[in-house]
Amino acid sequence: MRIAVDGMGSDKAPAVEVDGVIAAAREYGCDIILVGDNEILKKELAKHKPYPKNISIYHAPEVVGMSEPATTPIRKKRESSISICVELVKNGKADALVSAGNTGAVVCAATLHLGLLPGVERPGIAIVFPTLKGPSVIIDVGANIDPKPTHLLQYGLMADAYSKRILGKSNPSIGLLNIGEEATKGTDFIKETHKLLSESTLNFVGNVEGRGIYTGECDVIICDGFVGNVVLKVSESVAFTMVEFLKRELRSSLLAKLSVVLAKSAFRNFKQKIDYAEYGGAPLLGVNSAVIISHGSSNQKAIKNAIRVAREFKEKSVNEHIMEEINKWKR
Repeated sequence: MRIAVDGMGSDKAPAVEVDGVIAAAREYGCDIILVGDNEILKKELAKHKPYPKNISIYHAPEVVGMSEPATTPIRKKRESSISICVELVKNGKADALVSAGNTGAVVCAATLHLGLLPGVERPGIAIVFPTLKGPSVIIDVGANIDPKPTHLLQYGLMADAYSKRILGKSNPSIGLLNIGEEATKGTDFIKETHKLLSESTLNFVGNVEGRGIYTGECDVIICDGFVGNVVLKVSESVAFTMVEFLKRELRSSLLAKLSVVLAKSAFRNFKQKIDYAEYGGAPLLGVNSAVIISHGSSNQKAIKNAIRVAREFKEKSVNEHIMEEINKWKR
């Protein structure tokens, strides 16, 4: 298996990408194509000699900045690392791609050049997140901020397939994020979505309020990309704030510092459970390949785990199972 990795995308590129690629190449054994400026990547790799032989470089002289429009790799920077990653997959030189770059640009380039799976109308970004009852999925967190009710139904179908294949859930429960649990709550858009989900073959459990996200009320939570992205960013901030408050309290007295020593493993496990890097990247469900989008502030562990997610996505034939669910729905 060959995975193309955008070597110039993250906030700390290319150091974290190179570190993550080296770790993944050693642990997972797949061939990795590091895409970006040839000289810059060679110089960074040289710091790790000898590095694994299953790493190669593919030159891409341009970089799409985080603040640039989503259409940049299509209209202006066709030799950017994002564009080249997509082209490698399109031409069969790579089986999947990973990027921690401009999310909108990745979505745009992947959707236009790789196309959508048959029957899929809009792609959706799915993230795996921790709950009190184990990992769950939220879709969409930013790919489509103005969807139709049928798009959210398709998100449910795609996330259902992903949850079954990747998370091992035999019959994932599906919830619709809303301001109340009653079917009469929400906008006309939400009410129509609720109706479609209720009539589907999915294990739809109804509306879920925001407080139910992390208690694990359901295995999959569906929302539009605008709301989902707000949920994602607020969650990141809350997690960071919780850890920071905890650190301050643990440094506040000698007794508190002693408690750190006594409960070291508990604190380590706590940090691991809320660390986004443990979950790797977010799959862009609905596109005709394995496209994994990582956080811009990704570290080495996040890049390595994103490559793991890409490998699992292909090995477990997620797209084939998504198409099965879409075809059942269309019949």
